[in-house]
Amino acid sequence: MVTLKEATSRAELKKFVQFPFTLYRDSPYWVPPIIREELASFDKTRNPVFKDADAWFFLAYRGGELVGRVAAIINWIEVKQQKLPKMRFGWFDFIDDQEVSEALLGKVAEIGRKYELEYMEGPVGFSNLDRVGVLTEGFDAIGTMITWYNHAYYQKHYEGWGMVKEKEYMENRFPAKNADPKLFADIQRLIKQRYGLKALNFTKTSEIMPWTDQMFDLFNETYSSLSSFVPITPIQKEYFKKKYISFINPEYIKFVLDKEDKLIAFAIVMPSFSKALQKMRGRLFPTGFFHLLKAKKHSKDVIFYLIGIHPDYQNKGITSVIFNEYHKTFTEKGIVNCIRTPELEENVAIRQMWKHFSPEIYKRRRTYRKDL
Repeated sequence: MVTLKEATSRAELKKFVQFPFTLYRDSPYWVPPIIREELASFDKTRNPVFKDADAWFFLAYRGGELVGRVAAIINWIEVKQQKLPKMRFGWFDFIDDQEVSEALLGKVAEIGRKYELEYMEGPVGFSNLDRVGVLTEGFDAIGTMITWYNHAYYQKHYEGWGMVKEKEYMENRFPAKNADPKLFADIQRLIKQRYGLKALNFTKTSEIMPWTDQMFDLFNETYSSLSSFVPITPIQKEYFKKKYISFINPEYIKFVLDKEDKLIAFAIVMPSFSKALQKMRGRLFPTGFFHLLKAKKHSKDVIFYLIGIHPDYQNKGITSVIFNEYHKTFTEKGIVNCIRTPELEENVAIRQMWKHFSPEIYKRRRTYRKDL
């Protein structure tokens, strides 16, 4: 028999965070989270997302043994302002036992019905800057710090409970050498002349901070048309500044300004921390900081985290300006591989942007839906 317990205390939430460490202890592809950071994101007094969202965290037990977990989430901006009556769920992990997965999904559905929501979708996080999607292809490739990894049996559990595919995501990679400057060097000069644009590079995090509000506003404008988008609120901007910006190499953040010095495009790239996180096993002490700093300085793989272009400048070659700046930085640092975060299958524009670099689709993931 499966019993569920809501995790409310710090000790219980720590069990929630640490469950995958047992489930994936033998996997060479799973990338552990930083336990302290994961706990902080679930802290309703620290994460400002809880000003506009509710979440419940459940642990599944059988015979006293922890066998699964799930987070049930309602984003009230999505429900009330965007009129999407959706129950979210994420951080969904379980042993290969249909009774366990159905008990957890059933609890999510129960909460959704209680709040008169019409359907549930997952796995997703609180917002668009969280992880998304259950992996359906690419189980033999190492994960990243900003994606979920899962066993191959997960998909059959979703479908076995009668869930259907809602959204499909693709993950691509390409060798850095495929970004041949012949593809963009001349074009970017013409684009800058035509629109009076200039690239802005950074060497210190403090130089970036005055621009971050503009960047998050531009992020909201760029992605507002996508079906899954929930805008970042002003209070979340402050939180993400501290959580992400200080963690990223300043030289990996590129801005494009118009002739009035207004931000019209940005891109954020992160060094791959995957191997470092595997060595850390979720802990910053005693040596975790060392592994992170080493990866930040010396990783030869990079992850394209976000690219945002103002709607007025989309399809006008602005990406050539961004690529030109990254090519200079990547050449200087000897970057070998470029990896992209999950991108919606419906986002044709993003695929067009990368096509000249001969990317390889090496992972697929999706969210699943069930009407309530």
